Amino acid sequence: MVEASKQVSIDVPEVKARRFGLIVIGDEILSGRRQDKHLSKLIELLNERGLSLSWAKYVADDPDQITATLKDSFASGDVVFSTGGIGATPDDHTRHCAALALGTKTELHPTAQELIAGRIQTMAEGDLAKADLSTPENQHRFKMGEFPIGSDIIPNPYNQIPGFSIREHYFVPGFPVMAAPMMAWCLDNYYQNLFHRENSAEQSFIVPKGIESTLTPLMERIESDFPGVKVFSLPSVGDPSRGGVYAERHIELGIKGNANLLESAWFALRTGTEALGYVIHDISKSK
Repeated sequence: MVEASKQVSIDVPEVKARRFGLIVIGDEILSGRRQDKHLSKLIELLNERGLSLSWAKYVADDPDQITATLKDSFASGDVVFSTGGIGATPDDHTRHCAALALGTKTELHPTAQELIAGRIQTMAEGDLAKADLSTPENQHRFKMGEFPIGSDIIPNPYNQIPGFSIREHYFVPGFPVMAAPMMAWCLDNYYQNLFHRENSAEQSFIVPKGIESTLTPLMERIESDFPGVKVFSLPSVGDPSRGGVYAERHIELGIKGNANLLESAWFALRTGTEALGYVIHDISKSK
């Protein structure tokens, strides 16, 4: 019996912050045949743990694109989740491309082999012909356990067919029902030391008829004067259905970062906006 759910740990570099990225692989996403659910789910999983997503990329089932994307992400030093392309059909290239990006080869992982064999036996339901591991069909299924040399497995609670990890890249299936718990497992087993490290907060207000080019120098000054605080601007052409201040052109202007750093920056942003001649509408009062 394989103890795929046991706690594991790796040495995570001690840095002030880690960037988390997502690579979603699959022609079906780019063509619109299926809607991506991985992005919103990973954001949810990270936010629940006091973390955030830094970037996301969508890549076709094209070996050259996948390899190039993975070369860049391996070189970035980021923690990266990759979904899709780890099956055993002709359009599943991720395992091989990950090996190419690292300058290595794939090999059948012994634990993956055991898990896949167990899955075959379970699905055979006593049928000896279906349970025969030497058949071409079952031998082909073992390709799902061929990972870049040096990989570790990621347990799959849905059907026991594992994903794999290497160099802080975590490769999971394209099926959201499988990918979500596998990504959660990786975060909980490898990155607990990063959870809720900072007391992050966000505040914003509405600037009716605000003009970004006018507000930009103020935004740049706030970020310069208050390191660790990020200013954001969300312009809108207006939504008549919402009424009030939201019905006409406006900008939602705000700051985010460590809650302990926001008070002074918040005051500076508000007074600076008013000094430009704008009237501020607090979101909590105007909604």
